[in-house]
Amino acid sequence: MTSTVTLPASGVFTLTNLRLHRSHVSGVEGLVFDADGFALSRIDVAGGNIIAIGDGNAQSGDGSGIDCRGAIAFPALVDCHTHIDKGHIWARKPNPDGSFAGALTAVAEDRAARWTAEDVERRMEFSLACAYAHGTKALRTHLDSVPPQEDISWPVFETVRERWKGRIELQAACLFGIDTARDEAWFNRLADIVARHRGVLGAVTYMVPDLDVLLDRMFRKAIDLGLDLDFHADETDDVEAVSLDRIADAALRHGFEGKILVGHCCSLARQPDARISATLDKVARADLSVVSLPMCNMYLQDRRANATTPRWRGVTLLHEMAARGINVCIASDNTRDPFYAYGDLDVLEVYREATRILHFDHPVGNWPATIGANPARAMGLADAGALRPGAGADLVLFRGRSLTELLSRPESRRTLIREGKLIDATVPDYQDLDDLMEL
Repeated sequence: MTSTVTLPASGVFTLTNLRLHRSHVSGVEGLVFDADGFALSRIDVAGGNIIAIGDGNAQSGDGSGIDCRGAIAFPALVDCHTHIDKGHIWARKPNPDGSFAGALTAVAEDRAARWTAEDVERRMEFSLACAYAHGTKALRTHLDSVPPQEDISWPVFETVRERWKGRIELQAACLFGIDTARDEAWFNRLADIVARHRGVLGAVTYMVPDLDVLLDRMFRKAIDLGLDLDFHADETDDVEAVSLDRIADAALRHGFEGKILVGHCCSLARQPDARISATLDKVARADLSVVSLPMCNMYLQDRRANATTPRWRGVTLLHEMAARGINVCIASDNTRDPFYAYGDLDVLEVYREATRILHFDHPVGNWPATIGANPARAMGLADAGALRPGAGADLVLFRGRSLTELLSRPESRRTLIREGKLIDATVPDYQDLDDLMEL
């Protein structure tokens, strides 16, 4: 990606006349924010770190600076819910009808037939190259961990994480249907694999009769091994799907002190108001974080037969959650696989679409935090998602000078700065995977 600015070789510089959002700035006083939450600012950088953040009309040092023309800058992006083990299989295994059931079947068939260590590693590498080129600094992926895949994908992930160290901070959460945890011996073995690879214990929850028993099993194991938890919950329009409520119950029941991230929660938007209020009050008390996946949920949810039009957006109630102080995030989810035919692990694209789908505007409020400080908090990262004096100079400088400019174009000429240095990152060519797609 070609930079729009030039930085001095010394690594000592000041970015002037740039716009920072209040949700992205920490430990700074004296900035004057406009109605959308942006302030004209400057950032002083030396030794790869931010030395100071101040008013954009003031110069520092000898008064020289790099004029950013009032463009918006975000901290390097955080993507807390992805599936890079599934990514980019669409060309060889598309979803036959765009449905959730079609996606499940297609992925299961492709996994059984083709997910060797080499196949998974190359697609992971391709996915991470895309994320890095768009400005992502930290990413959590789910890893399908049904037999025998857990013995293939986790060692691959460990190799990939080490290779990307210093560029993208990687986390992984295991993924399996929670009913599989009925096999306690298998579940214990998987939990040990996750712990050995410093992962997160995760599952897809369904409204099975023994859901509470299975959740208790997961919470006890997470406590025993010192693991955080990550759930896919209620990815359906069924109003009787209330596993978010059950997860909150389990967290309170166990006094769980680790971090819990719950994704999707689509059915919540279909439930009666009284049930919604009771569930969200409980989620707030349990200190759960929630991530919505707006692009994937729009793609899959309420897809109807006979070419009829969907009637709802598929996303969960982030406004109501944020009003209760619940930590809310958005993320990429699937990319070019049967669960979502599109996407490129570009967190700005996710935010742009979320603004349209979830109405992250009028007012803008603190919604930019959903791709910065909030997912960093959900992932337990202290050094990501915010710009602050003393932290690494990791930011993305865009062309847009206002939110409407920023979100009206793909921003393909964004400037990527990591540890005070420019990144010349280019998205990989799809042809790089042609042999895996049998093209």
